[in-house]
Amino acid sequence: MGSFFGDLRANRRRETYSLIQLALPICGAQLAQAGMSVVDVMMTGRQSATALAAVSVGSSLWMPLMLFMTGTLMGLTPIVAHFLGGQRTANVRPAVQQALWVALAMGIVSAVILWQAVMPIFHLMNVPLQVAEQSAAYLAAVAFGMPGIALFQALRAFSDGMNHTRPALWISLVGLAVNIPSNYVLIYGGDGLTALFGDVLPANLEALPALGALGCGIATAFSMWMMAITMALYTSKSHAYGDVSLWRRFSLPHWASMRELLTVGVPIGVSIFVEVTLFTLIALFIASLGEVTVAAHQVALNYTTILFMLPMSLSMALTVRVGNTLGQARPNMARLVAWNGILISLVVAALNSTLLWLTAEPVIELYTNNDEVKTMALSLIALAVLYQVSDSLQANLAGALRGYKDTRIVMLITLFSYWFVGLMGGHWLGIHGINGLFLPLGVHGYWIGLIAGLSTAALLLGLRLQHISQRAIRL
Repeated sequence: MGSFFGDLRANRRRETYSLIQLALPICGAQLAQAGMSVVDVMMTGRQSATALAAVSVGSSLWMPLMLFMTGTLMGLTPIVAHFLGGQRTANVRPAVQQALWVALAMGIVSAVILWQAVMPIFHLMNVPLQVAEQSAAYLAAVAFGMPGIALFQALRAFSDGMNHTRPALWISLVGLAVNIPSNYVLIYGGDGLTALFGDVLPANLEALPALGALGCGIATAFSMWMMAITMALYTSKSHAYGDVSLWRRFSLPHWASMRELLTVGVPIGVSIFVEVTLFTLIALFIASLGEVTVAAHQVALNYTTILFMLPMSLSMALTVRVGNTLGQARPNMARLVAWNGILISLVVAALNSTLLWLTAEPVIELYTNNDEVKTMALSLIALAVLYQVSDSLQANLAGALRGYKDTRIVMLITLFSYWFVGLMGGHWLGIHGINGLFLPLGVHGYWIGLIAGLSTAALLLGLRLQHISQRAIRL
């Protein structure tokens, strides 16, 4: 044990630098992609309340699909990282090409779901007819972009696995730069352009229709394909990938070659889907507690989600570092890399907790002027300060385990911790309380459930990483 901690101290500075160098561009890319959603909400909100509602409802359907695809394709990152670490770069090209076929198939299936299944879902949700029709039009447009964003995520996973995380940042910024003007033109039409530039525009531009939510969907799909095409061009022209000629002799789909990606990736996709649906279901459960409660929950969740970008990016970088090191057949060093990343995640958690504590009040002021909402949101953020440690830990423990290609047990731990402990426990505390101890806690019960679920996940994933890292050394 003393030797382990001595080696950890000796390698800490170099490994920390390598990890942060990978993580910061990933964080920037995540923020840029989140910025596209913020732009969609802001611009449709200014067009009409119905358009905003349509985009908000529609996003709750296509975002989980996209995140499931993204998680599945993230399985490519440790595969490529292992190949790179073991200097088996000849295996990278066929693995990535098969991943692109998987991405294309998943994108097409997602598009068909958005074209065919949304109206029945809206009927079940009792969505008002006008909102449902506009949301269906929005999703029909977004559907065209789903294959594009899937291909982009596959190429991003390849680039990340090759220790080259900056392209995702720059190309995500390209997507954001395309999304903003496209949104403006398509949502507001000629009237918006006239308001911006005056009467100097040609008549054909002034006559452009304001498409509202549909225009937002078209702009989103266009941005998705622009990101995919730009990433494809970069990976074909850049010398950063060494002797990996990704687009040379493109192979046909081969099931046996896809199997490893799906084995590693699908559990990641399910884990991310479970996490997303956890927050979706909580939002549905608290809807009956009143608009102040719903608004406070949304404000607190939105702010904490932004801060979660850093530990999440760190976990994605940790997958690459652990995978690279295992590919070099250095399991002892991989264990050091993993636990050094976990220590850094604690520092990040402390930073996030401090930021939440110091900035909560002024940030909430930006969201709302309602005193009741502000007071409740502050009380929820006080709970969020407590779960920063467990949230950062569970994310980075899962990231390290992905580097070991250990994803199925992680999926089961996530299911148990999020849905059974977090959701069911939170629902019981929120609606029923505990007889003889305290009354129902409302929304605070759900947030206490989140703390319990994330802490359970962190504990179980920590035990799993200890077992897997030691087993890799013994083999």
